[in-house]
Amino acid sequence: MGALSGKTALVTGGSRGIGRAISQRLGRDGARVGVHYGRDEAAAKETVSEIEAAGGHAFAVRAELGVPGDAEALWSAFDEQSEGLDILVNNAGINKALDGTLKPIGEVTVEDFDHLFAVNTKAPFFIVQQGLTRLRDGGRIINTSTGLTRGAAKPELITYAMTKGAIDVFTSTLAKDLGRRGITVNAVAPGPVDTDMNAGWLRGETNTEAQQRVRAISPLGRIADATDIGDIVAFLASDDSRWVTGQWIDATGGALL
Repeated sequence: MGALSGKTALVTGGSRGIGRAISQRLGRDGARVGVHYGRDEAAAKETVSEIEAAGGHAFAVRAELGVPGDAEALWSAFDEQSEGLDILVNNAGINKALDGTLKPIGEVTVEDFDHLFAVNTKAPFFIVQQGLTRLRDGGRIINTSTGLTRGAAKPELITYAMTKGAIDVFTSTLAKDLGRRGITVNAVAPGPVDTDMNAGWLRGETNTEAQQRVRAISPLGRIADATDIGDIVAFLASDDSRWVTGQWIDATGGALL
């Protein structure tokens, strides 16, 4: 019996990167995992297959976020395969403008701003709002934030950091509101993590300077792996975290010390 046996989880953006690591860990702990994805069906199927190959249970949930009706589409797809929910992980997010670049304030367009907030802030808000009737008492909500909301400012990530600042407020306020139902709400805030999203600047022999810089910001002297974040989320999803709520969990490897 795993720590999450008999539980059902939904991980948004659960097919790749940090989301995949979260999905896999929750599956190993016994949860039946809904692996949400927006467009990459192959990655979602691969994640589901890996969870099942390890003896777990999982299913894919497709819904593009950041578009009208996204929360409704997500829950409709979820309801076709599951009744009720115990763990909701709001992990899906983007950090770049519509053209795939990072921009300081002078270059951010209205469209860029609206897109980032639609995916990172509006979608989690309405996913939770519409999910509360499905989330069982004693459940868990875990949001992905970022070390940028409390660490060194990066001008080229101003809009992204703002979306996650809103998630921090969302987390603490929800925790106060849902405590009466025994539901805990927490945020996990990673720093740089070695994922496909960061591969362009963090992997390979041509990026040794960036790798050294990232290692240096943590007292532990290494680059985070997605499993480092997934394991923290697993703790917050378990009964071991029952007395932790409304918290912003620093998952930067001590980079903010």
